[in-house]
Amino acid sequence: MSTETPPQETEPVTGFWRLVPEPSLDVVRRWGWASVVANIGIVVTGGLVRLTGSGLGCPTWPSCTDESYVPHAALGIHGAIEFGNRMLGFVVAVIAIGTWLMVMRYRPVRKDLRRLATAAALGVPLQAVIGGISVLTGLNPWIVSAHFLVSPVIITLTVSMMRRSRTSPYPHTPPVVRALATASVAAVWLAVFLGTLVTGAGPHSGDPDTGRNGFDEELISQLHADVVFALLGISIALVIATRVTATSRTLRKLAAWLLAMELLQGAVGFTQYFTGLPWGLVLIHMFFAAVLIALVTAVYGERGTPAT
Repeated sequence: MSTETPPQETEPVTGFWRLVPEPSLDVVRRWGWASVVANIGIVVTGGLVRLTGSGLGCPTWPSCTDESYVPHAALGIHGAIEFGNRMLGFVVAVIAIGTWLMVMRYRPVRKDLRRLATAAALGVPLQAVIGGISVLTGLNPWIVSAHFLVSPVIITLTVSMMRRSRTSPYPHTPPVVRALATASVAAVWLAVFLGTLVTGAGPHSGDPDTGRNGFDEELISQLHADVVFALLGISIALVIATRVTATSRTLRKLAAWLLAMELLQGAVGFTQYFTGLPWGLVLIHMFFAAVLIALVTAVYGERGTPAT
C-alpha cells in the first residue's frame, strides 16, 4: 500500500451523521489505539482458552449450551474462560464500530482511512463466525488457526490506518531501507503463520479430545525457528541501514523496537520449547506475536517514499 498522503475531499454532513460529533485526528487515533489493544487482548484470552483446554468450555455456538447463552456451574472453570473470551469479542466489536464511526465522520473525507476502518470492522464478525465454526467442528486445528489469524489482520489494518492518518508528508527513504521494511513484514507474517501450525501440531489443542493438524512437530518447529533467524537477520540489517542512511528518527526508533521485540520473542520461544511448552510461556509468546505484528506494520507504514 502506498504511504503517500492522498488528497482530502469534502462531503456534506447529513442525516444520522449530524448526531455524531466531528472528531479530530487525535480522537481517531485514540480509537485506533483502543482497537489495537483490544485485539491484542483477545489474542491473549483466546490463547488462554486453548492453553487451559477450555476450547469447548461452551460446547456450542452462538449460545454457550443448547439451553442457555451463558455458562452454568456444571461447565466449571472451562466454561467461564471460554465465555469470557466471547464477551471480550463484544468489546472488540464495540470499539471497532466506534473507530469506524469516528473515521466516517472525520472531515475532510479520507477515503483511504475509511477503507481501512471498514475492513477492520468487518473483520470482527468474520472472526466471530470462524470462532463459532471452530467450536461446531470440535476445534478443527486449521479453523482454529484461521480464527487466530484474523486478529493480526485487524491489528495490521488498524495500525495502517493510524500511520496513514498523519497530515505531514512522508520523508524520502533509500531503496534499501524500503526493501528491508517490506521484507520484515513478509518474514514476521510467515513466522506467525508457521507458529499457528506449530501450535496445531503440538499438545495445546484447546481440548483433550481434539485432533492435530498432522505436521511433524519437530519439523514444523525447526522451520518456524529458521524463519525467525531469517527475520532477525533482516531486522539487524534494517537497524543498520536506518542509521547509516538518511531516514526519519521515527523509523530508526521503530526498527530498533522491532529488533528488540524479536529478540525477546525468540528468547521466550526457545525457552518454552526446551522446557516442555509450559502454557504460561506459550501465552506470553502469543502476546508478543501480536505486538510484533503491530510493530512491523508501523515500520512498514513509516518506510517513506522512494528517494529521488
